[in-house]
Amino acid sequence: MTDEQAIAEKAIFDKISWKREKELIPYELAFEAMQQRAAAIRAGEAGEILWFLEHPRLYTAGTSAKPADLINPEGLPTYDAGRGGQWTYHGPGQRIVYVMLDLQRDHGPTPARDLRAFVQSLERWVITSLARLGIKGRTECGRIGVWVDDPLSGLETKIAAIGIRVSRWVSWHGISINFDPLLSDFDGIIPCGIREYGVTSVKRFNPGLTMEDLDEALLATWPQFFGVTPVSVTSESDNTILLPRASTPSSVES
Repeated sequence: MTDEQAIAEKAIFDKISWKREKELIPYELAFEAMQQRAAAIRAGEAGEILWFLEHPRLYTAGTSAKPADLINPEGLPTYDAGRGGQWTYHGPGQRIVYVMLDLQRDHGPTPARDLRAFVQSLERWVITSLARLGIKGRTECGRIGVWVDDPLSGLETKIAAIGIRVSRWVSWHGISINFDPLLSDFDGIIPCGIREYGVTSVKRFNPGLTMEDLDEALLATWPQFFGVTPVSVTSESDNTILLPRASTPSSVES
């Protein structure tokens, strides 16, 4: 490898890219793309990336999902995600950020090879981002995700979920924040196996906010927890994700 090649490679792999999709991304395509990207990161063939997107209406099952927690009255598609956690809903109006990082190295204050610290950094990242939008989020002992007091009911509700999968110390899957989804779709599952709490959305706190406001907050606060400012990309030559022709991940029910 020449010095010029080494410098170019370092420029690619010392940054974290981010990409935002404009269209709804089918879950099976996203699953395949994440799986391929995680393998490429481990092989040293691609850099780390944050992937901002929305899915069509569907449910995914984590490794702890219980069949009894799936109600699904409309028969929405369901998938076995292989991530941690239980049942989760995804749909338009929900900001998903798939986080693909090499966890064998430090990311700012988040140490290498420490999954607990990684999840805690993701939670704090979401909480700090919401705070920039005037929303006071928090974690609760024994419950993964981010919780708030709903502005309409005053009750404790969930606004963001976290579900991570790690393959050979590369993370994939990530976070989902309820910006303005169809909240009634959550009635089709027991979200994350927790029966006594509801869900809420960013829009219920401030109807004037946009998804772009949320994205800007997430990007602005990322370096506080992971050390570097993500770089926007638009093409594969810029180190982004291309959606493959996917093989469908395991379906939980037909």
